[in-house]
Amino acid sequence: MVARHPRPHVAIPPGAAPPTNPSPSASFSSLTPEDDPLNLWTGDASSTYYEPSTSSNQPRISLDAGSRPVSRPASAYEEASPGRLSFPQPHIFRSSSQRASARPSPTVAHRSIKSETTLSPYSLGGYSQGESRPPSTFESSPELIPKDLSEELSNLSLESEEGLRRFQADDLAENDEQWHRLVPPEAREVLDKKEVQRQSVLFEIIKSEKDYVSDLELIREVYIEPMINVQAVPEQRIRGFISEVFYNLDRILAHHQRLLAALFARQRDQHPLVQSLADIILHECVQSPFQRDYEDYIKHYPLAEERHRAELKRNTKYQYFLQQCAQGPRVRKRDLITFLSRPVTRLARLRLLVENALKATAPDHPDIEELPLIIEVLGNLIKSTQPGIQAAEGKVKFWNLCESLVYQKGEIIDMDLYDESRTLIYQGPLARRFKSEVAYSWADLHVALLDNYLLLLKPETRSSGITRNSVVSRPIPLEYLRLAAFDGPMETRKERIEDGSLFESFRSRVRPLYPFTIYHASAKSARRYTLYAGTEELRKEWHSALIDGLGVRKVRQESNMWFAPHTINEGYFKYTVTNNLSSRPFTGRCTAAAPLTSGGKNFVAVGCSTGIYVAPRGEASSGQAFRKVLNASNIVSMAAIPHYNRFIVLYDGGLYSYALDLVARVAQRAARRESLEASMERIDGRDGPVLFFQTGTFGSRTVVVFGTKGLMQAYVHALEVVNISEQPISPRRSTVGSPSFRPIEEPLSVPKDAHDITVLTRSGSQDSESHKGGTDHEHSSRHRDLIGICTEKGIYIADPLHLAAAAVRPNIIPNFLGADQNAPLDTLRKKCIDATPLGLVRCLDGWLVVYDELGCYIDRKGVPTRHSGYLRWETKASAYAHRGEHLILFSPEFIEIRTVQTGKLVQVIEAADVRLLYRGLLPSDKTVLIGMKGKQDRDGVVDKIAELLETAELLTPRAASMPLLWDEWDTMQ
Repeated sequence: MVARHPRPHVAIPPGAAPPTNPSPSASFSSLTPEDDPLNLWTGDASSTYYEPSTSSNQPRISLDAGSRPVSRPASAYEEASPGRLSFPQPHIFRSSSQRASARPSPTVAHRSIKSETTLSPYSLGGYSQGESRPPSTFESSPELIPKDLSEELSNLSLESEEGLRRFQADDLAENDEQWHRLVPPEAREVLDKKEVQRQSVLFEIIKSEKDYVSDLELIREVYIEPMINVQAVPEQRIRGFISEVFYNLDRILAHHQRLLAALFARQRDQHPLVQSLADIILHECVQSPFQRDYEDYIKHYPLAEERHRAELKRNTKYQYFLQQCAQGPRVRKRDLITFLSRPVTRLARLRLLVENALKATAPDHPDIEELPLIIEVLGNLIKSTQPGIQAAEGKVKFWNLCESLVYQKGEIIDMDLYDESRTLIYQGPLARRFKSEVAYSWADLHVALLDNYLLLLKPETRSSGITRNSVVSRPIPLEYLRLAAFDGPMETRKERIEDGSLFESFRSRVRPLYPFTIYHASAKSARRYTLYAGTEELRKEWHSALIDGLGVRKVRQESNMWFAPHTINEGYFKYTVTNNLSSRPFTGRCTAAAPLTSGGKNFVAVGCSTGIYVAPRGEASSGQAFRKVLNASNIVSMAAIPHYNRFIVLYDGGLYSYALDLVARVAQRAARRESLEASMERIDGRDGPVLFFQTGTFGSRTVVVFGTKGLMQAYVHALEVVNISEQPISPRRSTVGSPSFRPIEEPLSVPKDAHDITVLTRSGSQDSESHKGGTDHEHSSRHRDLIGICTEKGIYIADPLHLAAAAVRPNIIPNFLGADQNAPLDTLRKKCIDATPLGLVRCLDGWLVVYDELGCYIDRKGVPTRHSGYLRWETKASAYAHRGEHLILFSPEFIEIRTVQTGKLVQVIEAADVRLLYRGLLPSDKTVLIGMKGKQDRDGVVDKIAELLETAELLTPRAASMPLLWDEWDTMQ
């Protein structure tokens, strides 16, 4: 829409002569800003300023700059000085009637207008949603302006043109930067009072825009450039710091430099009687980049302010830098926060000025239509930023909470606090009552509900004025948090009144409290907490926040599982929990399982109290596919060695081997069970009850390692698997000797409480590289294949191919030598003595020793690392498995999945009667089979067999991020 300039709304004196030289208005043409995100580090000329100085001279903060900045309109045609960040300069729009050309002017000090300093960054209102329309362009027309008045004003304006030039060049005193000071009295006398008010408001709009642009340019010239030159922030953090604190100020500056240039052009063309600025302002405000850049900055502002304050607290060099900047004549002792908040308050300030212009505009003036559109656009933009500000303020509160946390010494807790998705849901003071030696006492706590943990904290204000929050109880993961009673009756708390009076120790008051109870699902009694809120409303708020937090956490966990249980069979395996047996036979509770491969087909074997059942892998979901292949009881574990055609089973205290191909044929009803039983070989040699076994590849030899129980001690045996697949199977059942297995050395004697073995073997990719560094002897001695034998006193490290060497010089880890003189190490030793070791898992800087209740990190020599810190599991583990970056812990009710490097809890799977049936025996075998309680009916309890499958999205990242230091080793679980 093209609008015409109306007649000026003034009282025209009788007999006034018409103007003879009307000045047509300059049409406004917009320039679209380059829509690029903030990139302070590109290699073009505009970013050379941000590169640290390589000069040998020590950089310094320059405060002797002129007190007045170079006028942007005047310098728009000047080339940017080299070595400085090239911000977009405003384009000046000039009409043919312009009477003065722009020229450089001396610099002047920026003077903030009073109204700009009265707005809080967050005191922004909003208007209802409205639809804005394209801007109008006003074109002056001689027939619409009374000639007598225009000629008179034109002649008078010639006298004030020099003042206008100095105003736009920022070369006027602050008191003179007003419309009535730049217009002769004769011009003001011919205008009515309302038009004088409107002209003053339009002038104020231009003046505030000039001051705003000057402040944004000051940020670049006084703060950003010298900050890098003097390295006020360490070089490794300077780029991120500037991007975080100053964000996209350069893009906002570009918008307003363009807007200011257009306003100056209109002012030069129409001064002293500016007809309208609405078309220029509306055109810029409705642009998508303008709105998007402001919305991004305002939403980010709380984070920028907090980053600045955090640096100010810890960096004395940054403090000194800001103190020096504040002494500059252009800054005039204003702090950086004042400048950073200018874009936050600018839109509200501009809207207020437009509202004032609307009040002073005549009803028949065209601006009466466009000014409300500007107000609506600005109001909607301000309103849209409020949720973002609240979210950013919440993030700041969360960061402050994280920085105030003080953990108990020794324990390693990774709550993933600085993840981008982490949020603080609710926090506040609560009380807790505990029993002391004399009576019950009260403790004031600060409780914080995060989106992944609940924290019980004890606030403490130190002499420095900084509040610290001590973690008085281990953080509770929301996966384990349960809610109990929230409707308990009101209780009272007696407190002493502290008013500074003489008898305050004898005065007290009773305060009502409202209890609610929460507890840890894995420690229902030991970790049960009754907390007290000050009011019933506060208790309801906590209940609502906890319900919402638990619900959101559950949804996120279910939609972002690292490992997903995939059901193999549910319904075929059953057992009874009563003495009344049904007429239907039960298979019994599953105790072991193993994947099998024979003849190119995959099978799954399941061991129960009644025997071993096998089914094709793809048909295992149907109960009809399983077939009993062996009669056995008390089955502990099973494993298949396809290359040697052996199927090994530990049951009834003996270790037995069967032909693997016959197992598959019997499962497919292609062979009789008797032929499979005839292929049996007794491996252990009847030296005593077999406690455990593992298989692994050591060098080029496949070895079965197992332990037997003696009278006073246990023995570890190592047998090499021999390939006899071409030898005929004897029809007579073998009871003595094992032709498929050959002893390597004499057994190793270990403590009788040995209960498991962890096999560590090299990966082949490292063999050649490891061998380059030394002789064959050095290579064999420094890169041996090892096993870890778990006992109550620790884990014995041995070479299964040289067990005699381990007998002469046993190596037990962790190594707590020197614990008497090292308090953290002694604390760790005491905790490990009371725990049961389950095995070893490799990590970046050594090994992670897995106990049933905790874990600790050690180096290659077995010495505890990470300041003798330890990890605490949320539930007592009975078994574990290691898969890439994750440690999987199994307990009867929960499966915990943690990262190996930090112990961070990433997933919890809850079930009933959880058992680890198979954890893989070879490095290439990543299968994890579990059993758990299924549904229960009148006939018995259904046993569910499932496989833990790693989610597909994580396969590639995991493979790419395996620690290079440990590529030599694979942990076989």
